[in-house]
Amino acid sequence: MTAGSMTDLIQQPTTAASRPAEEGPVDHVLEVTGLAVHYGKFTAVRDITLDLPRNRITALIGPSGCGKSTVLRAMNRMNDLVPNARVEGQILFNGEDIYAPDVDAGEVRRRVGMVFQKPNPFPKSIYDNVAYGPRLNDYKGDMDELVERSLREAFLWDEVKSKLDQSGLALSGGQQQRLCIARAIAVDPEVVLMDEPCSALDPIATARIEDLMIEMADRFTIVIVTHNMQQAARVSHRTAFFSIDMDDETKDRTGGLVEYDTSDVIFSRPNDPRTEAYVSGRFG
Repeated sequence: MTAGSMTDLIQQPTTAASRPAEEGPVDHVLEVTGLAVHYGKFTAVRDITLDLPRNRITALIGPSGCGKSTVLRAMNRMNDLVPNARVEGQILFNGEDIYAPDVDAGEVRRRVGMVFQKPNPFPKSIYDNVAYGPRLNDYKGDMDELVERSLREAFLWDEVKSKLDQSGLALSGGQQQRLCIARAIAVDPEVVLMDEPCSALDPIATARIEDLMIEMADRFTIVIVTHNMQQAARVSHRTAFFSIDMDDETKDRTGGLVEYDTSDVIFSRPNDPRTEAYVSGRFG
C-alpha cells in the first residue's frame, strides 16, 4: 500500500467527530519502562517502553496474541488478579511506581479505570450501577447530582433519565457500554483504559462510543486497545503497534512493541516496514 492510500485509511468518513490534532505541551500521566508480563513460565510481552500523554487518546494495535490487552491490564494492576502472573519493569503513574510494595492496588484501579470488551453492567438499576463505585469509596457529596453528571458525560442521560430505577441489563448493547463508561468515570479517575470497547457493538453504537471518547479526552487520559485500524486512526492522537516475536528453538511467541508515534505517522508514513505491512492489511 502506498503512503497516499494509507492516508485514505484515516480519511474514511464514519463519525460526525473528527480525530483531534495533537497540539500544545504534553506531559505524561503513565510512563512504562522495560515492562514484561509473565504467566507462569510463559512470557506474554517483554521490553515494553512507552509514555502515555495526559488528556490524549492512545491506541494500542496489533495482531491477536501480541500482548495489547496484557499491557493495558498492567497499567492498572488487573494482572494481579490472574494466577501466576508476574510483572517486571516499571510503570509510573504521575511519577509514582504503581507496583511499589506500599501502593494499594485498589486505589490504582480507582484512579486508572477500565472498560471491558463486552458490556458488563451489574444486575442492578441504572442508578445503582453508576452509584456503586462512589458508594464503595464512601462518597460524601450529592449522589443524585453525581449520577446525572456521569450519565451526561457518557451521552446517556437523555435516554435513561426517566427509568433510572430499571435494570441496566435491559438497555441495548451500546447503551450498556455507555453505562459501563459512566460507572467507570463516576469515581473520577484520571485515566480510562478501554479494551476493545466497540467490538460487540453495531456501527451506530460504535460511532457514539467514538464520539464519546473524543469528548472524554478533555477530562481524561484514554488508552484503547482495538483491532479496528480505522477506529484507531479516527480517534487517537498516538498509536502503538505491537507484533509477535517467535523463538526459533522453543517456538514460544512473545509480544513486543514495534513502533510508537503520532497516529498520522503510524497510518501514513510509518518508520518500520512491519508497521506498514500491518496497517496496509498485508499481514495480521
